[in-house]
Amino acid sequence: MSLIASNQIEKNRNEVEVSVDGETFKKEITAVYRKQVKKIRIPGFRPGKAPQSVVERMYGKEVFYEDAVKNLYPAALEKAIEESGLRIVPDKIDLDITEISEDGFTFKAVVTTYPEVKVEGYKGIEIETISDEVTDEKIDEEIEKARQRASSIQTVEDRPAKDGDITVIDFEGFVDGEAFEGGKGENYSLTLGSGSFIPGFEEQLIGHSTGEEFSINVTFPEDYQVDELAGEEAEFKITIHEIKERILPEFNEEFVQDVSETCNTIEDYRKEVSENLAEDLKKEKENDIDRKIAERLIEMIEADIPQAMYENKIDDMLKEFDFRLSMQGLDLDTYVKYTGLSAQEFRAQYAEEAEKRVKLRMSLEKIAENEGIEVSDEEIDAKFDEIAASQNMDVEKVKGIIPRIDIKTDLAVTKAMDFVKENAVYK
Repeated sequence: MSLIASNQIEKNRNEVEVSVDGETFKKEITAVYRKQVKKIRIPGFRPGKAPQSVVERMYGKEVFYEDAVKNLYPAALEKAIEESGLRIVPDKIDLDITEISEDGFTFKAVVTTYPEVKVEGYKGIEIETISDEVTDEKIDEEIEKARQRASSIQTVEDRPAKDGDITVIDFEGFVDGEAFEGGKGENYSLTLGSGSFIPGFEEQLIGHSTGEEFSINVTFPEDYQVDELAGEEAEFKITIHEIKERILPEFNEEFVQDVSETCNTIEDYRKEVSENLAEDLKKEKENDIDRKIAERLIEMIEADIPQAMYENKIDDMLKEFDFRLSMQGLDLDTYVKYTGLSAQEFRAQYAEEAEKRVKLRMSLEKIAENEGIEVSDEEIDAKFDEIAASQNMDVEKVKGIIPRIDIKTDLAVTKAMDFVKENAVYK
Protein backbone atom coordinates (compact mmCIF):
# COMPACT_ATOMS: atom_id res chain seq x y z
CA MET A 1 0.00 0.00 0.00
CA SER A 2 1.49 3.33 -1.04
CA LEU A 3 0.83 6.92 -2.00
CA ILE A 4 0.92 7.65 -5.73
CA ALA A 5 0.06 11.35 -5.70
CA SER A 6 -1.53 14.11 -3.63
CA ASN A 7 -2.95 17.21 -5.30
CA GLN A 8 -4.96 20.14 -4.01
CA ILE A 9 -8.10 20.42 -6.15
CA GLU A 10 -9.69 23.34 -4.29
CA LYS A 11 -9.24 25.22 -1.03
CA ASN A 12 -9.07 22.75 1.86
CA ARG A 13 -9.78 19.80 -0.47
CA ASN A 14 -7.08 17.39 -1.63
CA GLU A 15 -7.24 14.40 -3.96
CA VAL A 16 -5.07 11.53 -2.80
CA GLU A 17 -4.26 8.68 -5.19
CA VAL A 18 -3.37 5.38 -3.52
CA SER A 19 -2.38 1.91 -4.68
CA VAL A 20 -2.81 -1.42 -2.91
CA ASP A 21 -0.45 -4.16 -4.09
CA GLY A 22 -1.60 -7.54 -5.41
CA GLU A 23 -0.22 -9.61 -2.54
CA THR A 24 -2.11 -7.57 0.07
CA PHE A 25 -5.26 -7.63 -2.05
CA LYS A 26 -5.13 -11.39 -2.61
CA LYS A 27 -4.68 -12.06 1.11
CA GLU A 28 -7.70 -9.92 1.89
CA ILE A 29 -9.76 -11.64 -0.82
CA THR A 30 -8.95 -14.98 0.82
CA ALA A 31 -9.90 -13.57 4.22
CA VAL A 32 -13.25 -12.42 2.82
CA TYR A 33 -13.80 -15.84 1.22
CA ARG A 34 -13.16 -17.61 4.55
CA LYS A 35 -15.61 -15.34 6.31
CA GLN A 36 -18.37 -15.77 3.72
CA VAL A 37 -17.92 -19.36 2.58
CA LYS A 38 -20.24 -20.78 5.26
CA LYS A 39 -23.12 -18.93 3.62
CA ILE A 40 -22.24 -20.03 0.08
CA ARG A 41 -24.03 -23.04 -1.45
CA ILE A 42 -22.32 -24.84 -4.34
CA PRO A 43 -23.79 -28.08 -5.80
CA GLY A 44 -21.59 -31.05 -4.93
CA PHE A 45 -20.00 -29.44 -1.86
CA ARG A 46 -21.11 -29.42 1.73
CA PRO A 47 -22.01 -25.97 3.11
CA GLY A 48 -18.85 -24.03 3.85
CA LYS A 49 -16.57 -26.52 2.06
CA ALA A 50 -16.50 -25.15 -1.48
CA PRO A 51 -12.92 -24.15 -2.42
CA GLN A 52 -12.23 -20.50 -3.19
CA SER A 53 -11.33 -21.28 -6.80
CA VAL A 54 -14.64 -23.07 -7.32
CA VAL A 55 -16.63 -20.19 -5.86
CA GLU A 56 -14.79 -17.70 -8.08
CA ARG A 57 -15.44 -19.83 -11.21
CA MET A 58 -19.09 -20.08 -10.23
CA TYR A 59 -19.71 -16.40 -9.44
CA GLY A 60 -16.80 -14.68 -11.16
CA LYS A 61 -13.32 -13.94 -9.84
CA GLU A 62 -14.50 -10.46 -8.77
CA VAL A 63 -17.04 -11.89 -6.31
CA PHE A 64 -14.97 -10.91 -3.26
CA TYR A 65 -13.42 -7.72 -4.62
CA GLU A 66 -15.94 -5.25 -3.21
CA ASP A 67 -15.69 -6.45 0.39
CA ALA A 68 -11.91 -6.75 0.17
CA VAL A 69 -11.67 -3.16 -1.05
CA LYS A 70 -13.95 -1.96 1.78
CA ASN A 71 -11.72 -3.70 4.29
CA LEU A 72 -8.43 -2.44 2.90
CA TYR A 73 -8.98 1.12 1.76
CA PRO A 74 -9.30 2.84 5.22
CA ALA A 75 -5.86 1.66 6.37
CA ALA A 76 -4.39 2.31 2.91
CA LEU A 77 -5.79 5.84 2.89
CA GLU A 78 -4.56 6.52 6.42
CA LYS A 79 -1.05 5.41 5.51
CA ALA A 80 -1.08 7.48 2.31
CA ILE A 81 -2.25 10.58 4.20
CA GLU A 82 0.57 10.06 6.68
CA GLU A 83 3.04 9.83 3.80
CA SER A 84 1.61 12.96 2.19
CA GLY A 85 1.98 15.02 5.39
CA LEU A 86 -1.58 16.26 5.07
CA ARG A 87 -3.57 17.17 8.17
CA ILE A 88 -7.07 15.84 7.63
CA VAL A 89 -10.36 17.14 9.00
CA PRO A 90 -12.90 14.37 9.69
CA ASP A 91 -15.46 14.74 6.91
CA LYS A 92 -17.22 12.85 4.16
CA ILE A 93 -14.68 11.20 1.84
CA ASP A 94 -15.36 10.99 -1.90
CA LEU A 95 -13.93 7.62 -3.04
CA ASP A 96 -13.32 6.47 -6.61
CA ILE A 97 -11.83 3.06 -7.53
CA THR A 98 -9.86 3.79 -10.68
CA GLU A 99 -8.28 0.36 -11.36
CA ILE A 100 -8.89 -3.08 -9.92
CA SER A 101 -7.67 -6.59 -10.74
CA GLU A 102 -6.21 -9.60 -8.97
CA ASP A 103 -2.92 -7.70 -9.04
CA GLY A 104 -4.31 -5.01 -6.71
CA PHE A 105 -6.31 -1.85 -7.01
CA THR A 106 -5.89 1.91 -7.20
CA PHE A 107 -8.25 4.51 -5.82
CA LYS A 108 -8.60 8.24 -5.51
CA ALA A 109 -10.02 9.87 -2.38
CA VAL A 110 -10.98 13.52 -1.97
CA VAL A 111 -10.46 14.59 1.62
CA THR A 112 -10.96 17.79 3.61
CA THR A 113 -7.71 19.31 4.88
CA TYR A 114 -6.85 21.59 7.78
CA PRO A 115 -6.70 25.20 6.54
CA GLU A 116 -3.78 27.57 6.42
CA VAL A 117 -3.91 29.71 9.56
CA LYS A 118 -2.46 33.14 10.21
CA VAL A 119 -2.48 34.91 13.59
CA GLU A 120 -0.72 38.21 14.16
CA GLY A 121 -0.66 40.81 16.94
CA TYR A 122 -1.06 38.39 19.81
CA LYS A 123 1.99 39.76 21.65
CA GLY A 124 1.20 42.79 23.78
CA ILE A 125 -2.60 42.50 23.67
CA GLU A 126 -4.06 45.31 25.80
CA ILE A 127 -6.60 44.12 28.35
CA GLU A 128 -8.86 46.23 30.58
CA THR A 129 -8.93 44.32 33.85
CA ILE A 130 -11.56 44.32 36.56
CA SER A 131 -10.60 45.15 40.11
CA ASP A 132 -9.86 42.37 42.58
CA GLU A 133 -9.41 44.75 45.51
CA VAL A 134 -11.24 43.69 48.66
CA THR A 135 -13.00 46.74 50.10
CA ASP A 136 -15.14 47.21 53.19
CA GLU A 137 -18.08 47.83 50.88
CA LYS A 138 -17.60 44.45 49.17
CA ILE A 139 -17.23 42.72 52.54
CA ASP A 140 -20.49 44.35 53.68
CA GLU A 141 -22.20 43.15 50.49
CA GLU A 142 -21.09 39.56 51.18
CA ILE A 143 -22.32 39.78 54.75
CA GLU A 144 -25.66 41.11 53.49
CA LYS A 145 -25.91 38.12 51.13
CA ALA A 146 -25.28 35.81 54.09
CA ARG A 147 -28.05 37.55 56.02
CA GLN A 148 -30.36 37.13 53.03
CA ARG A 149 -29.59 33.42 52.89
CA ALA A 150 -30.29 33.08 56.62
CA SER A 151 -33.50 35.14 56.47
CA SER A 152 -37.00 33.95 57.29
CA ILE A 153 -40.33 34.77 55.68
CA GLN A 154 -43.40 35.90 57.60
CA THR A 155 -46.86 37.06 56.57
CA VAL A 156 -47.69 40.78 56.94
CA GLU A 157 -51.22 41.76 57.96
CA ASP A 158 -50.89 45.25 59.45
CA ARG A 159 -49.55 47.27 56.52
CA PRO A 160 -49.68 47.62 52.74
CA ALA A 161 -47.08 46.15 50.40
CA LYS A 162 -43.70 47.83 50.07
CA ASP A 163 -40.62 47.36 47.91
CA GLY A 164 -38.95 44.01 48.65
CA ASP A 165 -42.14 42.31 49.86
CA ILE A 166 -43.33 39.00 48.45
CA THR A 167 -46.91 39.29 47.22
CA VAL A 168 -49.22 36.42 46.32
CA ILE A 169 -51.51 37.71 43.59
CA ASP A 170 -54.06 36.89 40.92
CA PHE A 171 -53.69 38.93 37.73
CA GLU A 172 -55.23 39.13 34.28
CA GLY A 173 -54.15 41.41 31.46
CA PHE A 174 -56.26 43.09 28.78
CA VAL A 175 -55.39 45.00 25.61
CA ASP A 176 -58.22 47.08 24.16
CA GLY A 177 -60.54 45.31 26.58
CA GLU A 178 -59.61 41.83 25.35
CA ALA A 179 -57.74 39.30 27.50
CA PHE A 180 -54.53 38.13 25.84
CA GLU A 181 -52.82 34.75 25.92
CA GLY A 182 -50.28 34.32 28.71
CA GLY A 183 -51.55 37.36 30.60
CA LYS A 184 -53.27 35.51 33.44
CA GLY A 185 -51.96 34.00 36.67
CA GLU A 186 -53.38 32.76 39.96
CA ASN A 187 -51.69 32.66 43.36
CA TYR A 188 -48.52 33.91 41.71
CA SER A 189 -45.65 34.72 44.09
CA LEU A 190 -44.06 38.02 43.01
CA THR A 191 -41.22 39.81 44.82
CA LEU A 192 -41.70 43.55 44.40
CA GLY A 193 -38.59 45.18 42.99
CA SER A 194 -37.28 41.97 41.42
CA GLY A 195 -37.91 43.21 37.89
CA SER A 196 -39.63 39.94 37.00
CA PHE A 197 -42.57 41.67 35.30
CA ILE A 198 -42.69 44.41 32.67
CA PRO A 199 -41.66 47.94 33.77
CA GLY A 200 -44.26 49.70 35.89
CA PHE A 201 -46.10 46.57 37.00
CA GLU A 202 -44.44 45.83 40.34
CA GLU A 203 -44.20 49.48 41.38
CA GLN A 204 -47.97 49.89 41.16
CA LEU A 205 -48.58 47.09 43.67
CA ILE A 206 -46.73 49.04 46.35
CA GLY A 207 -49.18 50.67 48.80
CA HIS A 208 -51.95 48.11 48.27
CA SER A 209 -53.04 45.75 51.05
CA THR A 210 -54.09 42.12 51.41
CA GLY A 211 -57.58 41.49 49.99
CA GLU A 212 -57.55 44.52 47.69
CA GLU A 213 -58.82 44.25 44.12
CA PHE A 214 -57.63 46.97 41.75
CA SER A 215 -56.38 47.70 38.24
CA ILE A 216 -53.08 49.03 36.96
CA ASN A 217 -52.03 50.31 33.54
CA VAL A 218 -48.71 49.51 31.88
CA THR A 219 -47.09 49.71 28.44
CA PHE A 220 -45.22 46.75 27.00
CA PRO A 221 -41.66 47.53 25.84
CA GLU A 222 -41.13 48.09 22.13
CA ASP A 223 -38.74 45.11 22.04
CA TYR A 224 -41.08 42.77 23.93
CA GLN A 225 -40.60 39.15 22.82
CA VAL A 226 -44.28 38.74 21.86
CA ASP A 227 -44.62 40.84 18.73
CA GLU A 228 -48.36 41.47 19.01
CA LEU A 229 -47.90 42.95 22.50
CA ALA A 230 -44.78 45.04 21.80
CA GLY A 231 -45.49 48.72 22.52
CA GLU A 232 -49.12 48.04 23.46
CA GLU A 233 -50.88 49.65 26.43
CA ALA A 234 -52.47 47.10 28.76
CA GLU A 235 -54.71 46.99 31.83
CA PHE A 236 -54.11 44.39 34.52
CA LYS A 237 -56.73 43.47 37.09
CA ILE A 238 -55.02 42.53 40.36
CA THR A 239 -56.08 40.76 43.56
CA ILE A 240 -53.62 40.59 46.47
CA HIS A 241 -54.10 37.44 48.53
CA GLU A 242 -51.11 37.71 50.81
CA ILE A 243 -48.15 39.94 51.62
CA LYS A 244 -44.97 38.46 53.07
CA GLU A 245 -41.74 40.09 54.17
CA ARG A 246 -38.24 38.77 54.53
CA ILE A 247 -36.86 39.07 58.06
CA LEU A 248 -33.08 39.41 58.17
CA PRO A 249 -31.17 38.21 61.22
CA GLU A 250 -29.21 40.82 63.15
CA PHE A 251 -25.52 40.84 62.38
CA ASN A 252 -24.04 39.88 65.73
CA GLU A 253 -21.89 37.17 67.26
CA GLU A 254 -24.83 34.77 67.47
CA PHE A 255 -25.34 35.12 63.72
CA VAL A 256 -21.61 34.64 63.11
CA GLN A 257 -21.58 31.41 65.10
CA ASP A 258 -24.63 30.15 63.20
CA VAL A 259 -23.21 30.71 59.70
CA SER A 260 -19.51 30.00 60.28
CA GLU A 261 -17.88 26.81 61.47
CA THR A 262 -14.65 28.55 62.53
CA CYS A 263 -15.54 32.07 63.68
CA ASN A 264 -16.95 33.27 67.00
CA THR A 265 -16.58 37.04 66.71
CA ILE A 266 -17.62 39.66 64.20
CA GLU A 267 -14.00 40.60 63.65
CA ASP A 268 -13.00 37.01 62.85
CA TYR A 269 -15.98 36.63 60.51
CA ARG A 270 -15.15 39.78 58.56
CA LYS A 271 -11.59 38.49 58.18
CA GLU A 272 -12.88 35.14 56.91
CA VAL A 273 -15.22 36.86 54.47
CA SER A 274 -12.34 39.05 53.30
CA GLU A 275 -10.08 36.05 52.65
CA ASN A 276 -12.78 34.14 50.76
CA LEU A 277 -13.69 37.25 48.80
CA ALA A 278 -10.05 37.82 47.85
CA GLU A 279 -9.86 34.31 46.42
CA ASP A 280 -13.17 34.68 44.56
CA LEU A 281 -12.25 38.07 43.11
CA LYS A 282 -8.87 36.74 42.00
CA LYS A 283 -10.56 33.87 40.13
CA GLU A 284 -13.14 36.25 38.69
CA LYS A 285 -10.37 38.53 37.42
CA GLU A 286 -8.43 35.60 35.92
CA ASN A 287 -11.56 34.29 34.20
CA ASP A 288 -12.33 37.76 32.86
CA ILE A 289 -8.80 38.04 31.46
CA ASP A 290 -9.09 34.59 29.84
CA ARG A 291 -12.41 35.56 28.28
CA LYS A 292 -11.14 38.87 26.91
CA ILE A 293 -7.96 37.33 25.52
CA ALA A 294 -9.99 34.54 23.91
CA GLU A 295 -12.24 37.12 22.26
CA ARG A 296 -9.21 38.94 20.86
CA LEU A 297 -7.57 35.76 19.55
CA ILE A 298 -10.83 34.76 17.85
CA GLU A 299 -10.89 38.16 16.13
CA MET A 300 -7.24 37.84 15.03
CA ILE A 301 -7.41 34.52 13.24
CA GLU A 302 -7.24 34.54 9.44
CA ALA A 303 -8.30 31.23 7.90
CA ASP A 304 -10.81 29.72 5.50
CA ILE A 305 -12.23 27.22 7.96
CA PRO A 306 -14.10 24.21 6.51
CA GLN A 307 -17.69 23.88 7.70
CA ALA A 308 -16.86 20.31 8.71
CA MET A 309 -14.71 21.62 11.57
CA TYR A 310 -17.67 23.51 13.00
CA GLU A 311 -19.99 20.54 12.55
CA ASN A 312 -17.48 18.23 14.26
CA LYS A 313 -17.28 20.62 17.21
CA ILE A 314 -21.07 20.72 17.48
CA ASP A 315 -21.01 16.91 17.54
CA ASP A 316 -18.49 17.01 20.39
CA MET A 317 -20.59 19.50 22.35
CA LEU A 318 -23.74 17.42 21.89
CA LYS A 319 -21.90 14.31 23.08
CA GLU A 320 -20.82 16.19 26.20
CA PHE A 321 -24.38 17.36 26.79
CA ASP A 322 -25.73 13.85 26.19
CA PHE A 323 -23.28 12.51 28.79
CA ARG A 324 -24.47 15.06 31.36
CA LEU A 325 -28.07 14.14 30.60
CA SER A 326 -27.26 10.45 31.09
CA MET A 327 -26.18 11.24 34.66
CA GLN A 328 -29.77 12.40 35.22
CA GLY A 329 -31.33 9.35 33.56
CA LEU A 330 -32.14 11.20 30.31
CA ASP A 331 -30.88 11.01 26.74
CA LEU A 332 -30.37 13.64 24.07
CA ASP A 333 -33.15 12.48 21.72
CA THR A 334 -35.73 12.63 24.51
CA TYR A 335 -34.50 16.03 25.66
CA VAL A 336 -34.70 17.46 22.14
CA LYS A 337 -38.31 16.28 21.86
CA TYR A 338 -39.14 18.13 25.08
CA THR A 339 -37.79 21.38 23.58
CA GLY A 340 -40.18 21.20 20.64
CA LEU A 341 -37.29 21.84 18.25
CA SER A 342 -36.18 19.71 15.34
CA ALA A 343 -32.78 18.03 15.60
CA GLN A 344 -31.37 20.55 13.12
CA GLU A 345 -32.83 23.52 15.02
CA PHE A 346 -31.35 22.18 18.25
CA ARG A 347 -27.92 21.81 16.60
CA ALA A 348 -28.18 25.37 15.33
CA GLN A 349 -28.26 26.62 18.93
CA TYR A 350 -24.66 25.41 19.33
CA ALA A 351 -23.33 26.87 16.08
CA GLU A 352 -22.09 30.21 17.42
CA GLU A 353 -20.27 28.71 20.41
CA ALA A 354 -18.81 25.93 18.23
CA GLU A 355 -17.38 28.54 15.84
CA LYS A 356 -15.75 30.41 18.74
CA ARG A 357 -14.20 27.25 20.17
CA VAL A 358 -12.81 26.14 16.82
CA LYS A 359 -11.30 29.55 16.07
CA LEU A 360 -9.77 29.89 19.53
CA ARG A 361 -8.24 26.42 19.34
CA MET A 362 -6.80 27.09 15.89
CA SER A 363 -5.38 30.45 17.01
CA LEU A 364 -3.63 28.89 19.99
CA GLU A 365 -2.29 25.97 17.94
CA LYS A 366 -0.81 28.45 15.47
CA ILE A 367 0.72 30.53 18.26
CA ALA A 368 2.28 27.39 19.73
CA GLU A 369 3.78 26.67 16.30
CA ASN A 370 4.96 30.25 15.78
CA GLU A 371 6.66 30.41 19.18
CA GLY A 372 8.18 26.95 19.00
CA ILE A 373 6.37 25.85 22.14
CA GLU A 374 7.39 22.32 23.08
CA VAL A 375 5.83 19.67 25.28
CA SER A 376 8.06 17.07 26.89
CA ASP A 377 7.33 13.36 27.23
CA GLU A 378 7.38 13.83 31.00
CA GLU A 379 4.63 16.45 30.76
CA ILE A 380 2.52 14.17 28.57
CA ASP A 381 2.95 11.23 30.95
CA ALA A 382 2.09 13.45 33.92
CA LYS A 383 -1.13 14.50 32.16
CA PHE A 384 -2.04 10.87 31.51
CA ASP A 385 -1.46 10.15 35.22
CA GLU A 386 -3.65 13.12 36.15
CA ILE A 387 -6.50 11.96 33.90
CA ALA A 388 -6.24 8.38 35.16
CA ALA A 389 -6.39 9.53 38.78
CA SER A 390 -9.36 11.82 38.16
CA GLN A 391 -11.29 9.03 36.41
CA ASN A 392 -10.11 6.29 38.77
CA MET A 393 -8.76 4.33 35.79
CA ASP A 394 -5.57 2.45 35.01
CA VAL A 395 -3.19 4.81 33.23
CA GLU A 396 -2.46 2.30 30.47
CA LYS A 397 -6.16 2.07 29.74
CA VAL A 398 -6.33 5.84 29.44
CA LYS A 399 -3.40 5.79 27.02
CA GLY A 400 -5.31 3.28 24.92
CA ILE A 401 -8.32 5.59 24.75
CA ILE A 402 -6.73 9.02 24.25
CA PRO A 403 -4.11 9.39 21.49
CA ARG A 404 -0.79 10.72 22.78
CA ILE A 405 -0.76 13.39 20.09
CA ASP A 406 -4.06 14.77 21.43
CA ILE A 407 -2.60 15.19 24.90
CA LYS A 408 0.49 16.82 23.44
CA THR A 409 -1.59 19.28 21.42
CA ASP A 410 -3.80 20.11 24.40
CA LEU A 411 -0.76 20.90 26.53
CA ALA A 412 0.77 23.02 23.77
CA VAL A 413 -2.48 24.98 23.48
CA THR A 414 -2.50 25.60 27.25
CA LYS A 415 1.10 26.80 27.09
CA ALA A 416 0.23 29.08 24.16
CA MET A 417 -2.56 30.69 26.18
CA ASP A 418 -0.14 31.20 29.08
CA PHE A 419 2.34 32.78 26.65
CA VAL A 420 -0.26 35.27 25.39
CA LYS A 421 -1.30 36.14 28.96
CA GLU A 422 2.31 36.64 30.06
CA ASN A 423 2.92 39.01 27.14
CA ALA A 424 -0.35 40.95 27.48
CA VAL A 425 -0.52 44.57 28.68
CA TYR A 426 -2.95 44.96 31.55
CA LYS A 427 -4.70 48.22 32.35
